[in-house]
Amino acid sequence: MAVIHITSLQQPGVEVFATLTEAQLRNRLEPEKGVFIVESPKVIRVALDAGYEPLALLCEERHIAGDAADIITRAGDIPIYTGTRELLAELTGYTLTRGVLCAMRRPRPRALEDVCKGAHRIVVIDNVVDTTNIGAIFRSAAALGIDAVLLTNNSCDPLNRRAVRVSMGSVFLVPWTWIDDTRLQVHLTALGFKTAAMALTENSVSLDNVRLKQEPRLALIMGTEGDGLPKSTIASADYVVRIPMAHGVDSLNVAAASAVAFWELRKH
Repeated sequence: MAVIHITSLQQPGVEVFATLTEAQLRNRLEPEKGVFIVESPKVIRVALDAGYEPLALLCEERHIAGDAADIITRAGDIPIYTGTRELLAELTGYTLTRGVLCAMRRPRPRALEDVCKGAHRIVVIDNVVDTTNIGAIFRSAAALGIDAVLLTNNSCDPLNRRAVRVSMGSVFLVPWTWIDDTRLQVHLTALGFKTAAMALTENSVSLDNVRLKQEPRLALIMGTEGDGLPKSTIASADYVVRIPMAHGVDSLNVAAASAVAFWELRKH
């Protein structure tokens, strides 16, 4: 265990926790060098259990022999950067949740066919950019039996630090990958899925429609927080689906709507 005590904000090696942007961490040009940050001991443990590779740890001094002790033991020969709570907050720009951050190797993107193999219920996230919503959708997907998550390229990265934290590590539990939004229907049809676009239209069917529940393979498509799904996506879907509302409310937040839809259409 290499414990390195930080005495300066310019300490070599801590750039990954302090100065790199999410885009730099992701490293689109060289994906094999991509990194992401996991926050809090509980979520770090979920990532380790799922086989993700730790690269470095940033930890308050008091947690080395406390909340982070088992993580340090499991992480092997990686640098453990430590310092006072105040210095680490100044370094990162925020107070660490439960005092521990872990930099991990970003996995290679998975093939669409691999992620969807054997799946009966999947969700497509189309242009959802809010990190909190992405994390909440993944948490609901894991809890309510969704087999896979597909994201269009204009959606938020599930391995964004805040998205990972909000999901409580669920991004490590549900298979996911990216999908080309311009050929969305083609890809899903080729994989044997019927598509259900969540939208308010004159010809939409209720979420509790028996035909939806009887579909052996169903892909729910959830749209952006503001404008919803593109008209072309709605027009090409096999079903357009609405959640029945009361009191004149026309829609739910995308994360709340996803939880309702996942529960109602879960595969028994």
